[in-house]
Amino acid sequence: MGAYFTVASFSQMPLNPVKVKYYDRVNHVMQPYLAQNWMLFAPNPLADDRGILARAKCQDGSVTGFYDVTHPYVKQTQADRFFPSRIDRLVSGTITQLDNGDPILQRLRDSEKEKKKPEIPLLPFEKTSREQAEKFMSRYSLTQMPGACGGHPAGIQVRVYVHELPPWSKRKDHTAQGTTNYLDLSWKEADALK
Repeated sequence: MGAYFTVASFSQMPLNPVKVKYYDRVNHVMQPYLAQNWMLFAPNPLADDRGILARAKCQDGSVTGFYDVTHPYVKQTQADRFFPSRIDRLVSGTITQLDNGDPILQRLRDSEKEKKKPEIPLLPFEKTSREQAEKFMSRYSLTQMPGACGGHPAGIQVRVYVHELPPWSKRKDHTAQGTTNYLDLSWKEADALK
C-alpha cells in the first residue's frame, strides 16, 4: 500500500524534471485502472445543461419535428444509480469537442468579438475536430431515430443546446431562469452516415 500511495502522490505532483524522467514508469503503474485526478473536488461545478436534438428530412422533402436525443439516456442513468449506462457521456463529450480548441486562441477570439473585429479562423486541427464531432452527433442521432421517415430518412440535422443554469446567488429564487443558446449544425446525408 505504501508503494501505491507513493506512486499516486508522485503522479499528482507539479511538473518538474524528476516527474518528467519517471513519468512513463509511473503511468505504466497507474493506467488505466488506478488513475488519479481531482474531479472529486468539483473544480468546475455544473453550470449548464447540454444536449442535442435532431430532426430528419424524408425522401419526399418533408421534415420531422425535433427529437430529444439526450434526455432518454439521462432518465435511464438517473433510474439506475448502481450500474448506470455511460452512453450519455458520448453526447456531452462530443458537444465539448465542438469547441475544443486552443485556449489562448479562444480568448483572442472572444476579445476580437468584443472589439467587433474579424474572427480569427479555425486552425486545421480545430476544423478536423469540429467536423468529427458533427459527423458523430449526426450518426448517433440517426441511430436514435429508427422510425423517422418510415426508417428511411434522406438527411439529418442536429441542434446543440446549452441551457445556462441560474447563478448560485439565485439558488433560492424559484422564479430564476437561465438562458438557452442553441446551434443548428448543417444537414448531413443519411447514406453518408451509415
